Amino acid sequence: MRRARFFVRQTLQLGQTLPLPQFAADHAIRVLRMREGDPITVFNGDGHDYSGRLAYARKGEAGVHLDVHTEVDIESPLPITLVQAVVRSEKMDWILQKATEMGVARIIPVTTERSEVKLGEERVEKRHARWLHVIESACEQSGRGRVPQLEIPQNLAQYAAALGPAEQGSLRLALHPDAAQRLADLSPPTEATIAIGPEGGFGERDLNILDQVGFSRLRLGPRVLRTETAGTVALAALQTRFGDLG
Repeated sequence: MRRARFFVRQTLQLGQTLPLPQFAADHAIRVLRMREGDPITVFNGDGHDYSGRLAYARKGEAGVHLDVHTEVDIESPLPITLVQAVVRSEKMDWILQKATEMGVARIIPVTTERSEVKLGEERVEKRHARWLHVIESACEQSGRGRVPQLEIPQNLAQYAAALGPAEQGSLRLALHPDAAQRLADLSPPTEATIAIGPEGGFGERDLNILDQVGFSRLRLGPRVLRTETAGTVALAALQTRFGDLG
């Protein structure tokens, strides 16, 4: 049976007895039916797993005593940044979950010319908190010891304006169904950034913005992919060709 594994947002030390966050305690007790003494692992994104036993488990509360920590070294040798146009809630959750499983290092949600989802200041904060929880949960499931960096949602133009020149070996790609460039045309990069448009794809204004900061266009194949499919496929393709899949 696989050891239960939970993300916690705090410093971890061996020998301490750590109260689990409410959602983790509820899941451990109500869903996994864990009891005192059962093995459990927690992590906080520092690249280690901290393992021990459930010190107590009662209604709505659970805690773990940490006995040992081990390094988790499963991050991709190719750091990939996903620049993802913000889409509707369920689709965005799915994109973030799968991108995390694919080993993405950084995620930058952006609004674009054709974005249907508009985020006010209050919604930005709520969405960011929700998305971060989705990413952390995906790390729990996939075994990652590092949590991908999630930026605050921003306009595509703002993102581009803050970019410096691409370093040598850095690859900047924007998916486009009419592009001539294919995956086989790419040279091995030291890092990569992949930009994915919303439903309907990038508009001409978006493409001009990306062109000006060194993005080249990439076509993955003969079929037009939905926005919630495109990022996952692109990440899988890059990881297979230049990273650690396959």
